[in-house]
Amino acid sequence: MSGLDDNRLVRTFAELRSAGRKTLSPFLTAGFPDVETTAALLHDFEARGVKVCELGIPFSDPIADGPTIQSSFTSALDAGFTTADAMELVRGYRSAGGGIALVAMVSYSIVFRRDASRFLSEAADAGFDGVLIPDLPLEEAGEFEPLAAERGLANVMLIAPTTPPQRRLQIAGHCRGFIYYVSVAGITGERDKLPEATIEQVRELRGHTDTAICIGFGISRPEMVRTVCEVADGAIVGSAIVHRIADAIQQGASRDDIVARAGEFVSELIEPTL
Repeated sequence: MSGLDDNRLVRTFAELRSAGRKTLSPFLTAGFPDVETTAALLHDFEARGVKVCELGIPFSDPIADGPTIQSSFTSALDAGFTTADAMELVRGYRSAGGGIALVAMVSYSIVFRRDASRFLSEAADAGFDGVLIPDLPLEEAGEFEPLAAERGLANVMLIAPTTPPQRRLQIAGHCRGFIYYVSVAGITGERDKLPEATIEQVRELRGHTDTAICIGFGISRPEMVRTVCEVADGAIVGSAIVHRIADAIQQGASRDDIVARAGEFVSELIEPTL
C-alpha cells in the first residue's frame, strides 16, 4: 500500500532483509512499572540495537497473555495507567529522538470503545508505526486494514499453529510490516523448547509471502532466538523480559538497575541475530 511506503516498521524490515539481518522484537507493557521506566527501557533497548518493539496497552482481560504479562497489566492499571497515557508515553519517546519501530498491542475492546478511526488517528499522531490486535478476526480485517493504512499504520495479525493453511495465507494477505506467528497453542510464557511443527509451518508460509514473519510466544533464551531466526525474520520475546523487570521491582531495584538488568538480557537475546 502506497500509504505505507515510508512506514518505519515496513522500512525497518526492508532494510534488515537487504542487509541479510534478522531481528529481536522485545515486548514491554506500557506503564509498567511506570511511564518513566518504560521510556527509559525503550531508549536503553534502542542503544543496544533493538529496531522493533511491541508495546502492550494494559487491559483488564488479556486475550492470550500468561500470568507474567497479565500481572504487569494489572499493576499498570492499578496505578491508574490509561490508553491516553500510552499515547503520551510514545509521544514523549519520539520527542526525545526515539527511533524504534513501535507496534501497539491492544485489545479490540479498547479500539472499539474509543472508535477505530479515533484510536488509529491517536496512535499515528503519537508515533506508533503499527497495530496488533490479538482478538481482531480475519473477517473484520478487511475493513480495519485500510483504516490503519490511511493513517500510515501497519496492520499486524496473528497466525496460530492451529490456523488452517488456507486461512494462514488469507491472514498473511492482510498483514503489513510483519506477520506474528504464534509458536504454540496456548498463552504467552517462557518455555524450554518450541515445537518442530511450528518451524516447518513458518518455512512453508515463507514460500507464499514476502511479508516479514516473526515468531513469538515461549521464546526465552538466546539459543531459541537463534533457532527461530533460521526460518523467520525475527523473534519476539515478552514474558521473559517482563519477568526480569518484575523480579527487579520485587527486589527493590532502582529504575536504573531495572533498566540495566532488562537491557543486559536483551543484549544476550540480540546476539544471535547479528
